[in-house]
Amino acid sequence: MNAASIMNTYGERKLTFTKGEGSYLWDEQGNRYLDALSGIAVCGLGHSHPELASALAEQASTLLHTSNLYLTDPGLQLAENLCNETGMDAVFFSNSGAEANEAAIKIARKYGNDQGINNPTIITMNGSFHGRTMATLTATGNPKVKAGFAPLLEGFVHVDYNDIEAVKAAATENVVAILVEPVQGEGGVNIPANDYLNKLRDLCDANNWLLMLDEIQTGNCRTGKHFAFQHNGIQPDVITTAKGLGNGLPIGACLARGKAAEILVPGTHGSTYGGNPLVCQGALTVQNILKRDGIAEQAASMGDYLIKGFNEALQGNPLVQDIRGKGMMVGIELTQPCAQLVAKAAEHKLLLNVTAEKVIRLLPPLVITQEQADTIIETVSQLISDLQE
Repeated sequence: MNAASIMNTYGERKLTFTKGEGSYLWDEQGNRYLDALSGIAVCGLGHSHPELASALAEQASTLLHTSNLYLTDPGLQLAENLCNETGMDAVFFSNSGAEANEAAIKIARKYGNDQGINNPTIITMNGSFHGRTMATLTATGNPKVKAGFAPLLEGFVHVDYNDIEAVKAAATENVVAILVEPVQGEGGVNIPANDYLNKLRDLCDANNWLLMLDEIQTGNCRTGKHFAFQHNGIQPDVITTAKGLGNGLPIGACLARGKAAEILVPGTHGSTYGGNPLVCQGALTVQNILKRDGIAEQAASMGDYLIKGFNEALQGNPLVQDIRGKGMMVGIELTQPCAQLVAKAAEHKLLLNVTAEKVIRLLPPLVITQEQADTIIETVSQLISDLQE
């Protein structure tokens, strides 16, 4: 097969995978790789989960698709499940995280326009990542991602992450919402102060703004709670999620409560495939397994194990600037760019990611064993040590 038939948006890709099971993937030659990336925080339950596969097969043979002019039982059940878990009132289903964020942006803009604000503005953060559509690209706080796509949209202002005073300074009569990640994933696994979201909630309440949390990557037990905002005991107005929501199925969700849940009405938004019964049944199955099997608690425990292991293995290494994490989002920041470690790790049959140029990002399946965690710690620590030679 010729890879040239696929548009080259990801650079050279030397590996072709044919099979997955649990925390492992197999390539065309039958080589087994430990997946410490899980499809970039997607396959939290691992690959080819038998219960999910069975649920999808049954749904595919029952009802694959209907128009969104009608309801389906899987969509209704999933919506109720997510609203019960988050304390939100209603959900709009989409096909991806970027589309979920598009829905959130539309909610914020219409919220402002309904109040007579002609240029509704959303505060977002430097170092953020919200997607690659034109609106989510503009919301993203990374100039490299935006390069070459001007003119971008109006209505966004960026401030430094984890800086409440910067948010206050950006306040104008046009601001209608804050869009923020509880932990910045693409930005380098950046973890804010424990009360950062609480202070943002207070600011939104004081100014009649919407607090919109991008939980595309942090949701679905990744940080040790079902959703990351639950660490803070607050209630956002809008939550977006995707990635681990369907364990590999193309589904996103934009959840809203109170006034934010009443803004999108017939004719203001839609999606041909959003809420498809197949992906909704899959996501419902995933959500039930996450809850039933205590996966959030497992992610918290194993995340602590990884952080402790890396701190011990890398103690005194001059290349290591910081080791940080929340649940199963782990970042090891080096003092130098280290993109070459992605290929080096693959040579050792380990899959990982480097983001923000010098942060090794680890997003393993939430169900990894201690033995697999030890392999990740040992292999990554050795790769870092080899950089000194």
